[in-house]
Amino acid sequence: MAAFFALESATDDAVVWAIDPGGVLAAQKDLARELQVESLSDIDPRTPGNYERYFVNGSVPLLWIGEPDVMNRRLTAQSGTFAMPSILDQPIEDIIARHRNGCELMIKLVMKASVREKAMRELYTMNISNATLFADLDGLARSLAYELEFHWAFDPRTGREHRQRAARRGLGARSYR
Repeated sequence: MAAFFALESATDDAVVWAIDPGGVLAAQKDLARELQVESLSDIDPRTPGNYERYFVNGSVPLLWIGEPDVMNRRLTAQSGTFAMPSILDQPIEDIIARHRNGCELMIKLVMKASVREKAMRELYTMNISNATLFADLDGLARSLAYELEFHWAFDPRTGREHRQRAARRGLGARSYR
């Protein structure tokens, strides 16, 4: 799903970050010991008072990974896990790098712009689309952009017919502008 969200509207290279949740959990436990708290629930942002104590002031370098307490249809369909940094003006990789084995906790996957079309087709065949990730009328409507782009050869980002299709139909360069 991360690849879908990264590639869907990409016009250049796209990036997906893979995070090791077990490693982040170990880093959270280390931080809990440093903060001299008894358990992870003592720094869990969902525990009353902890969000204000550890996340609002941005002084504790922490990355919390988990699921929201309240789920809706979209969150259920996406089956996602959320990462919430405690310091908003620093990249997550800098926050993680402060922890023991920090550089091993995240991997940056760069997808070149040239793979977008093939990757989107593959994701579509795996039933990963706006229609399945946004299980409502909005998702269905958004999925029509994919249908336009890949089945009818219309580029929704530029509003023009794809050059390859125009060339197959024997039209000159001016016909698809």
